[in-house]
Amino acid sequence: MKEIYLAAGCFWGAEKYLSMIPGVTATEVGYANGKTGNPTYEEVCRHDTGHAETVRVTYDSDQVSLTFLLDLFYDIIDPTSVNRQGNDVGTQYRSGIYYTDQEDKGIIEGSIILLGESYSRPIAVEVLPLLNFYTAEEYHQKYLDKNPGGYCHIDGSMFEKARQAIDRAPSAHGRNQTELRKRLTPLQYEVTQNGATESPFANEYYDNFEDGIYVDITSGQPLFVSSDKFESGCGWPSFSRPISRDTLRELEDLSYGRQRVEIRTLDSNSHLGHVFDDGPAELGGLRYCINSAALRFIAKEDMEKEGYGHLLCLIEPRNK
Repeated sequence: MKEIYLAAGCFWGAEKYLSMIPGVTATEVGYANGKTGNPTYEEVCRHDTGHAETVRVTYDSDQVSLTFLLDLFYDIIDPTSVNRQGNDVGTQYRSGIYYTDQEDKGIIEGSIILLGESYSRPIAVEVLPLLNFYTAEEYHQKYLDKNPGGYCHIDGSMFEKARQAIDRAPSAHGRNQTELRKRLTPLQYEVTQNGATESPFANEYYDNFEDGIYVDITSGQPLFVSSDKFESGCGWPSFSRPISRDTLRELEDLSYGRQRVEIRTLDSNSHLGHVFDDGPAELGGLRYCINSAALRFIAKEDMEKEGYGHLLCLIEPRNK
């Protein structure tokens, strides 16, 4: 089981909505990341405590991914609104994502970057480690279950959407997920198996231009060569082409209100990133924008001993 803390305005409706998502095993409302200890509801509403009304979400990561939970969370907030959701105004109604696992930070920040591409205004969702969380009074817990006609700022149709939501992120073809979880870091697993996006500029290979090849972190399949890598300014590794297009699958991706082409590996079905047609014309015009977390880099001097010596001929000398 994992947990994440989500602030989406009034916690009555947010708790009900999040509790209905398949794979969520428990929810609890409370006050998070404030300046005072054990605040009451009245203190949070009327005094400057700094707390946000927040839902603690416990979920089974074998059934639902953090990436998918965040996508559903964004559906019930205005991510550009500052200290307001619906008719509720005040710092306690700010939107926020508070994490307890440092490995979740990159996943969250990556999702915020993608979310921002669908809005003209800045994203106002607070992303911070959880500093504190105090359980709200008992009458706030499962409020809408106790009071079906009670106030809720979330459109009623969203509850049925949550109930029917199924995380369809495809897992590796025939690959043991338990083995992958043990071998990969949480970020590597979330990216390759659940389609997450890591943070730009804060990943391992975006500025690596050593000679070598990049292989699938899950299977070792050779994917890209260093001489096809270029600086795109996007903050993720960018390549003009793969070693072979026969190693990749292209899928339509309509997430975050955009139309993109997702790239997955053919043998392991691992999510790698996306391909765009805004690459340098002299290199063919394509930009394979790939997550570092989906790759392992093998330096030129190590390729022979790692079993990739037959690919040394692909590495073209760079102009130093």
